[in-house]
Amino acid sequence: MKNQSRRDFLKITTISATALVGASATKLFASGNPTSSIDPMGVLVDTTVCIGCRKCEWACKKAHNIDTKPIEDYDNRSAFENYRRPDHTSLTVVNEFRNPTAESKPYDVKVQCMHCNEPACVSACIVGAMTKQENGSVIWDTDKCIGCRFCMVACPFQIPTFEYHKALQPDITKCDFCFERTKEALLPACVEICPVEAVTYGKRSELLKLAKKRINLYPERYKEHILGEHEVGGTSWMYLAGMDFDKLKFPKLSTKAAPGVSEAIQHGIFSYFVPPASLFALLGGIMWLNKNKSKSEPDTE
Repeated sequence: MKNQSRRDFLKITTISATALVGASATKLFASGNPTSSIDPMGVLVDTTVCIGCRKCEWACKKAHNIDTKPIEDYDNRSAFENYRRPDHTSLTVVNEFRNPTAESKPYDVKVQCMHCNEPACVSACIVGAMTKQENGSVIWDTDKCIGCRFCMVACPFQIPTFEYHKALQPDITKCDFCFERTKEALLPACVEICPVEAVTYGKRSELLKLAKKRINLYPERYKEHILGEHEVGGTSWMYLAGMDFDKLKFPKLSTKAAPGVSEAIQHGIFSYFVPPASLFALLGGIMWLNKNKSKSEPDTE
């Protein structure tokens, strides 16, 4: 089957190169208007309620078949000694921040993909590996990815991570909003396990009403700011807190949707420069061949 593999490789690279070189620069990239429900599902995270039990981390790993320790091990609060970001070993993490008011408890903050209404990662992906689903989830297709990592550069929240430790079949990893679970009418794993209901799942519009109601009822408890309501065009995951969000290591972002920024940069670079199209076609062929190698029949003499 070696000759067949070579033919497949030449076929995929030739077709891709021909299509891409002949395309206009604007057609090389996503439109910036990903398919999204008018009122997608979302999650409201109330950081004033979270107790830092990290059960959400454990449930996420279990739901995504990531090696995990026994749930009892997550009671160890030494994890809060250093600030952590989501990666291939943990699609969501909880960090702890000290409140300037000494008598107040610290804030424990869950971090994961924000599932933007108009995702920069979807716009930046030149092969359509990132997609925005009707229910609000932003998911990733490993079979389409060519490993360019534009999604990592484009993300305003710096969430997607790359499996650099894998030489042949590395993946982009990030929270997928438990897409397979929610398709079966199940709650996201982190929401289902939370013992104090610090995370609430529902229609985004209803969650915004709930957040505003809490702020109005307890103005001394919350900052009058719902993170994710307007940032980068809005996100499916939204946050309440009693201190400024930049002190919780969230970036300060404008209300302008991120795809407009990422596309402007891409179009400026590639508008009159065709060679990258051929390069990405070649990379796509190599990635396709590697990822499908295990699916093909073994070589015979």
